[in-house]
Amino acid sequence: MKRLYSILIAVVFLIVFASPAVADPGTTWEKIFSRGRFQVLSQFGGAAVFDKETGRVWEKSPDTGNFTWFNALSHCYDLEVGGRIGGRKGWRLPTIEELASLVDTSQANPPLPFGHPFSNVQLLFYWSATTRAVNTSHAWLVDFHNGDVNGFDKTDFWPAWCVRGGQGSDGVQ
Repeated sequence: MKRLYSILIAVVFLIVFASPAVADPGTTWEKIFSRGRFQVLSQFGGAAVFDKETGRVWEKSPDTGNFTWFNALSHCYDLEVGGRIGGRKGWRLPTIEELASLVDTSQANPPLPFGHPFSNVQLLFYWSATTRAVNTSHAWLVDFHNGDVNGFDKTDFWPAWCVRGGQGSDGVQ
């Protein structure tokens, strides 16, 4: 009986852990060479960029203002890109993984993929929506001077680069 129980546990373990984990079935996160990775979207008045690698839509030209983390969350939530950006709602602050996905460490100042269509990117840290687990009064940021990732106090002032799609998406890309 003990052997049968052990075999049953092993089979369940294999079934559960041998299956691929899928967080977002529409996202592959496979590396796409930069030349074809980004597409400027006309339905957003040319003010938004579709990232074919992640399935996310980014502001083409992020706001140059600096915000606390809380104000950055509100700024993105209230954004209408193309009203300023295509008149579309559904914008949010990106997760640290999404923001870091823009970094190409083979490039510098800013460390964005060669041929990217973005403008107005400051050589500063940008807020992510991700809170640091070890200190919840801090959030993660990506440095668009060199691609580093670091955590700062949520009351500090840094720019925000808003995104659509994935988490919190209204489904319209």
